[in-house]
Amino acid sequence: MKLPKYPLASSDKLLTFEFISEGHKGLIHKLVRYQPTNLKDIYNLAFGDKDHSTGEIDDTVISNNGDSEKVLLTVVATLYAFTDKYPDVWIYATGSTKARTRLYRMGITKFLSEVIKKKY
Repeated sequence: MKLPKYPLASSDKLLTFEFISEGHKGLIHKLVRYQPTNLKDIYNLAFGDKDHSTGEIDDTVISNNGDSEKVLLTVVATLYAFTDKYPDVWIYATGSTKARTRLYRMGITKFLSEVIKKKY
């Protein structure tokens, strides 16, 4: 199955990715960043809306653009790109709230078998 995702733009080192969510609230710019932690080869996956005034990630805003599955699958696509370039790293990810972490976990679980089968 070919799972839908948004086109991605990335930095040369594949540490930052940007895409645009298209839904009933319009176009919303999203950012994904892989940030090194204090532990060797462990990166934090940061994700959220792009704050146009700072260029940084706002992981507290609730977009509700009606495309959450497509957004989540696009974030998964960044994981593949990042780990293809850096195969020996570990990725840490959690939501900014318990509810978000649960939402992400449910979305990942829904598509896990497809995502594991093949790099879509």
